[in-house]
Amino acid sequence: MSQLEAKSEVLWKQMWSLAALYGSVVIGWIAYYNYQPKLLEQYEFTDLTLFLFVSQGIIMTITPLIAGKLGDKFRQSTGQRLPVITAGISFAAMLFMAVAFTLIVDPGETFKWILPIMIVLWLASMAIFTSPAISTVELFAPSSRLPRAMAVLTIVYGLIYAIEPVVIDLIDYLGAPLTFVTGGVLVGVSGFFLKKNTSKVTDTVKKAEDYKSKMKSDYSYALFLGMAFGIITTVLFNMFPGWIEGKIDASIHGGFVVSVILGIAAILSLPISGMVEQKGLYLPVLMSILICFLLLFGIYYFDNAGLIVLFALIFAAFYSMASVSLLPLALSVINHKNKVFGVGVFYCGFEIPNGILEAFLVAEFGGL
Repeated sequence: MSQLEAKSEVLWKQMWSLAALYGSVVIGWIAYYNYQPKLLEQYEFTDLTLFLFVSQGIIMTITPLIAGKLGDKFRQSTGQRLPVITAGISFAAMLFMAVAFTLIVDPGETFKWILPIMIVLWLASMAIFTSPAISTVELFAPSSRLPRAMAVLTIVYGLIYAIEPVVIDLIDYLGAPLTFVTGGVLVGVSGFFLKKNTSKVTDTVKKAEDYKSKMKSDYSYALFLGMAFGIITTVLFNMFPGWIEGKIDASIHGGFVVSVILGIAAILSLPISGMVEQKGLYLPVLMSILICFLLLFGIYYFDNAGLIVLFALIFAAFYSMASVSLLPLALSVINHKNKVFGVGVFYCGFEIPNGILEAFLVAEFGGL
């Protein structure tokens, strides 16, 4: 029996440490998407845009699987998945600083090729620790309280993206070098506190004779759940703004509506997680996936402003439900000794739609 199987409550100190790290990752991605096209244009690498997005798709799809395997291997040999998380965090923080230094010294023609190489390495380093770090939710909460733990991550994710325009303004004000320095500090400091607060939490894989220890992991199911959530999220971020543009009011930008939806999803996540814990995972997952797809279709098809607003508000609630229930359901079909890899499979599925769509948009239109 693991440490948390005997507990009925979430380890909130550890959970908020994970939330802080997750927040630094989200801010890092906002900075990346903001500065990547600018830096490629500044250093005359615009012809590498497609290559970088294809590389990003491959890295973000494959690396969680590799990191998951390594995480489970370390759990079995050393009793901790932290070495994989710590290594990824250290590498990412170092690359943040390296990119900042490169931008400060303004490399000439001979050394400017360092920049795209560091971008690819940064993508890999971020992917290495993200899914193993998120997998620690099953350490910090018993299975019956996982939706509540996921609500914390949804709050962080949703609120940061809800104020994305403010974050981008701040990033632009700081400038690229200082932004990457700040990103390195945020990742490094939040990673330090996660390590400090997690080091005493039992993470060993013990042999047992119960059903859960003997069950076969259903990776295809976890992959399917990740892909379903990935399709919904990819459409929301990449296609939804264009669909909704001008349908509510000519002065309301589609990106603003997405920010509002994510803010509402964040606010609703805690009460919805409580409902999910009472009802079980299967019905909320089925409802959230089906209704989110139907609402997206309705938003694309209809033009009535009132109907669009109603659809968007309902979508926010069911997107919140998907956010707190899909990963817990995926974890429920994964053997305890393969939990980190199971999270990697889920996020592999999550990244596949985004990688395909972004590469297609760049190939066809030259940008997102």
